[in-house]
Amino acid sequence: MRPYEVLFIVKPEFEEEQVDTIIEKYTNLIQTEGGEIVKVDKWGKRKLAYEIANKYREGIYTLIQFNSEPAVASELDRVMKISDEIMRHLISKIEE
Repeated sequence: MRPYEVLFIVKPEFEEEQVDTIIEKYTNLIQTEGGEIVKVDKWGKRKLAYEIANKYREGIYTLIQFNSEPAVASELDRVMKISDEIMRHLISKIEE
């Protein structure tokens, strides 16, 4: 298994409980596909560097570190691309 991290930005209109549910959705996806969660770090609501979709000036940031096979990271990327609650995401392989 390889170490990865995913940083994603949730739309700011979601409440704290809804954001927790969204985070749980993705951690469960990683675990169901055979990955292992190392750390979940909620950064909270932050101002964006630039406006997204002529609408959003801030977003709720979350960083998840996990170990998995490359197929799990690919599946996570696929699901995040089609999710309405995620504005942006980035999956990176952590170099050791």
